[in-house]
Amino acid sequence: MPLTQQHLQSVDRIAKSRLVAIIRLNNKEDVAGVIACLVAGGITTLEVTANTPGYCEAIAEARAKYPNVLVGAGTITNTERAQQAIDAGAQFIVTPNTEASVITLAHAHNLPVLMGALTPTDIAKAISLKADFIKIFPAGAFGIKYFKDIQGPFSDVPFMPVGGVNINNIAQWFEAGAIGVGVGNDLTQAVNTQQEKNDLIQHVKNYLSKIPNTNQKEA
Repeated sequence: MPLTQQHLQSVDRIAKSRLVAIIRLNNKEDVAGVIACLVAGGITTLEVTANTPGYCEAIAEARAKYPNVLVGAGTITNTERAQQAIDAGAQFIVTPNTEASVITLAHAHNLPVLMGALTPTDIAKAISLKADFIKIFPAGAFGIKYFKDIQGPFSDVPFMPVGGVNINNIAQWFEAGAIGVGVGNDLTQAVNTQQEKNDLIQHVKNYLSKIPNTNQKEA
């Protein structure tokens, strides 16, 4: 199936954003405040994970409130979750695993997929399934040397390391060949006070300043 213009535009937006903020929280009521800070800090691409309570509602609300931000769904391990995310308005799908049925469903709805893979076998399968990005996960557990080594047989693949990426090593992942990265807990802790909100906004800006050739703009 040829890729549609909508699909290609979303892929381009994800690639240009360079950083996907991963929202995984325990309380539904914390999500909106975190998203507001992320957007204020300059994040243009974010995902809400399926194990966040009320994630579909959060996706729908973020789509409505921030039309210039790309909002996706993460931790999509099967087609049931994928369909829920699609119905909620997710603009891209992120998986921790390499599951053919999820990418088939997502692509049928013109949605890019950041597909989880780790081993050479996983990566080769994800490529054969035409994943739009290969999410190396858990990247931190295997480290930057592994990430560099894996690119030997898989050159020119759009890799996005996730897991273990932080403000102290984010630049190293890009130097090692990442097209983008995903960052979760270090960027998406719940905020309650105004000071915590201000701190998170500044933390986001500090992250973005570490990324080479950042094209982030406030939404």
